[in-house]
Amino acid sequence: MKNLFFTIALVFTSFIGFSQEGATITVTIDNVANNNGTVGMALHTENTFMKAAPIMAKSSKIEDNKVVITFENVQPGVYAVLANHDANDNGKMDFRENGMPLEAYGASNNVMNFGPPQFADAKFTVTDKDIELTIRF
Repeated sequence: MKNLFFTIALVFTSFIGFSQEGATITVTIDNVANNNGTVGMALHTENTFMKAAPIMAKSSKIEDNKVVITFENVQPGVYAVLANHDANDNGKMDFRENGMPLEAYGASNNVMNFGPPQFADAKFTVTDKDIELTIRF
């Protein structure tokens, strides 16, 4: 009986020890124009990029024109990060009448093209290692 209990306990702790936790993605933006409002970031897959709700989303207050946001337990795969400075803190990105953004935005890999960012340009691969990214507005 003692051996059975010990064996069950050993098997249970083995599963806990080998449980897969995802990677951590730390994203820094250090050139925010001012400390007004918040900066929001969204972690996307190709299927959700500019189309649907992100896999994860976070926002943070700005201190000294800098923001650091961490996405935890991200499973291996291909992702992209979109970020925007919600300067008036209204919970959305504001646009001019002609469709141009009024608030700063950026994407992983710091792709700067005319028009909205594309997943192919902003994508990066997550493995089992933590990642640090810097996005420029």
